[in-house]
Amino acid sequence: MSKRRVVVTGLGVLTPIGNNLHDYWEALKAGKSGACPISKFDTERFDTKFACEVQNFDPQDFMDRKEARRMDNFTQYAMATAQMAMDDSKIDLEKVDHERIGVVYGSGIGGMDTFETQHTAFMEHGPKRISPFFVPMMISDIAAGQISIRFRLKGPNYATTSACATSSHAIADAFILIQRGSADVMVCGGSESSITPMAIGGFNSARALSTWNDRMEIASRPFDKDRNGFVMGEGSGTLILEDYDHAIARGAQIYAEISGVGLTGDAYHLTAPAPGGEGAVRSMREAVRDAGIELTDIDYINAHGTSTELNDANETAAIKTLFGDHAYNLVVSSTKSMTGHLLGAAGAIESIASILSIKNSLIPPTINLDEPSPECDLNYSAKKITEKEIKFALSNTFGFGGHNASLIFNKFEE
Repeated sequence: MSKRRVVVTGLGVLTPIGNNLHDYWEALKAGKSGACPISKFDTERFDTKFACEVQNFDPQDFMDRKEARRMDNFTQYAMATAQMAMDDSKIDLEKVDHERIGVVYGSGIGGMDTFETQHTAFMEHGPKRISPFFVPMMISDIAAGQISIRFRLKGPNYATTSACATSSHAIADAFILIQRGSADVMVCGGSESSITPMAIGGFNSARALSTWNDRMEIASRPFDKDRNGFVMGEGSGTLILEDYDHAIARGAQIYAEISGVGLTGDAYHLTAPAPGGEGAVRSMREAVRDAGIELTDIDYINAHGTSTELNDANETAAIKTLFGDHAYNLVVSSTKSMTGHLLGAAGAIESIASILSIKNSLIPPTINLDEPSPECDLNYSAKKITEKEIKFALSNTFGFGGHNASLIFNKFEE
């Protein structure tokens, strides 16, 4: 059975450096840092006092006040970008089969802020002060549910949760569902809002976060010799994936095609990547095989590139192991140097960055890369834009627990 072609027909994004597609792309090109002092809680007792927060977001631009109060921030973000992506796709919901449109939408952590707020209410006032909306506000799958309710989408509907690989898995699943004929259109992506005391405190205890409080704007520095941890980010990204024939029939705009996915497990360690990025090698290799292309066809890799000691060295090693000499011909960059690490939403906003790079023949910089580590010796588009025609781009995300996901997007050709 021949596989159905799958194209990208709508995009929506909410990030620390831009609250819509245009502003996000302009900020990426400009090398804008989203790092700022944390405003969501008092950081006096914390080792890390900064993050990449979403700025000037008003949920009432996308829903009424009552609806917003019954949603955690991560769901508000998801609803906002889903609305943006649906509007961008120009799908006429009065002319489509709602049973053929589904949602796969993830969050690595879900309603962390809701959990902390409600637990405080319980500890201070007892169980009768727990909100009746506590559980549906907190659970990670609720964003997928809310999106389907908003747009009356009755196709496949569920959430993915695989730490930092969450939204890449959501995109991969949506792609596969369309390929196999289970849906014609899928809304997919991920959302995260975990700049909270427990999350910052937990990652501090694990020594995963940068503590450069006096130089926060340059703290996210993937592949640099002075990197000392990632910078927490928040936000959401939504993609509309569509069967090629369905998209052509309705005259849809097409940003790019998604042609391959690679999904693997390290089976090695709770938080550390397998030595040499062995699992990453396999996920990238599988994505290339699935796309039916050669390794030398890849022009650009949007790296996981977290600014942690282990990830950046192991991801670089994995790229060199798989691509051999071609590793030095392609361009690698990390947009986390600007957005920070959006955890479960990272794969979605980075897939969108990859798609925009293809569309505009332009690779955003890896900012703050002053002096690469000796083992990090590839072309990372350091501190500058790279103008390059991109036919195939690969986006990597790797999560705690050994979850690896690699996605391949390509320039659309009929």
